[in-house]
Amino acid sequence: MTDPTDDTDPTTATESSDTGGIGDGERDPPRDPTLHRPDGGTVLEDDRDADLDRGPLQQWVSDSISHPERVYRAMFYVAAIFFLVTTLFPFYWLLMVALTPEGQLQDIVFTPNGFNPGAFVEVFEVIPFHIYMFNSFVIALASTIVVLVIASLAGYAFGRLEFPGRTPLMLLVLVISFFPPAAFFIPLNDLFNTSFAFLRPITGDGTLYNTPFALVTPLSAIFMPLAIFILTTFYSQIPDGLEDAARVEGTTRLGALFRVIIPLSAPGVATAGVLTFIAVYNEFFFSFLMTDGQPENWAPILDGILAYQGQYQVLYNLMAAASILGVIPVAILVVIAQEKIVSGLTAGALKE
Repeated sequence: MTDPTDDTDPTTATESSDTGGIGDGERDPPRDPTLHRPDGGTVLEDDRDADLDRGPLQQWVSDSISHPERVYRAMFYVAAIFFLVTTLFPFYWLLMVALTPEGQLQDIVFTPNGFNPGAFVEVFEVIPFHIYMFNSFVIALASTIVVLVIASLAGYAFGRLEFPGRTPLMLLVLVISFFPPAAFFIPLNDLFNTSFAFLRPITGDGTLYNTPFALVTPLSAIFMPLAIFILTTFYSQIPDGLEDAARVEGTTRLGALFRVIIPLSAPGVATAGVLTFIAVYNEFFFSFLMTDGQPENWAPILDGILAYQGQYQVLYNLMAAASILGVIPVAILVVIAQEKIVSGLTAGALKE
């Protein structure tokens, strides 16, 4: 008979008998198919075997997917190094050449062979380099003003008005921008060397050669399509209600353009203006062919840099110093307008 005082569970007794008397320490523990990683995660053992079979490239791809921040950091370092080598190193080399005295340039490695900061003063003593810089600044500023005025009117027409043939005409304007400048030189050179009677009181010989008009006119036409495209994109994004409100108050379309549209499109206007100014300031082809290279005849800055090349001697240190001084106005302009330029170039990249 069963003792009523026995508290042993029959089920437990049965399980104990099934173990055949083997102790807990002698039983094989269950196999855990997961493995712990150092970062706290777990992977299956089969996945670990697959990792062992991967090649170096496959393993690198897997690590990149698991840790994308490492890839972004590596891409940043590669881009930074590429920028330093291709962009800043030439300026560093110009500085080394400018600081090296004449006659010791062949021994430059990564530091100047000597120290001659007086080259930055000598550039203005050998030739009137400041006049060349002034000529380039005036020509670039005049071209930028002409481009912005005409491109604003054209951009308003293309971006905010509906008229037949708008798209083909816009494509025609963009196609013109792809023509090389050399294609326009022969007719323009013939035109600017033709004497006109009404120009004789102004230019003396009646031609536009050696005048600012010989540079402003072709350069404005060359960089006009890009400005029109940029401003058309910005002007088309302005809500019609803002212009309609200005029109209700009695403003004409032209007044709405300069009082409402252009102020609201300041990043685009700044981008078009800065890009035009830099391109004209650095332009060489027309400036070299439309002037005789003399500072009093509106020769630009590149003619001034080439003026340090004599018949028997080339002053490389002065050419390097003049190149660095010539970059300063453009660098200042970019620093001042960098926010507008960045916002203008990235406009439309994000969907709002």
